[in-house]
Amino acid sequence: MSKIKTCAICEKKPVSPEFKPFCSKRCADVDLSRWLKGSYAIPGRPADQADEVPGREDSSEA
Repeated sequence: MSKIKTCAICEKKPVSPEFKPFCSKRCADVDLSRWLKGSYAIPGRPADQADEVPGREDSSEA
């Protein structure tokens, strides 16, 4: 027997699987907005500038 999960934003029970794991388009949009604003972050080492632009050489090494 599986437990019904609640919305990741408002914690209501989803009515339709259309926006899973969220209960509505609004909650899905709130989550997307948080990602785009940088409110969420995935832990890891800081990226170097050279890592951010593939194929670009560091001018200080030339």
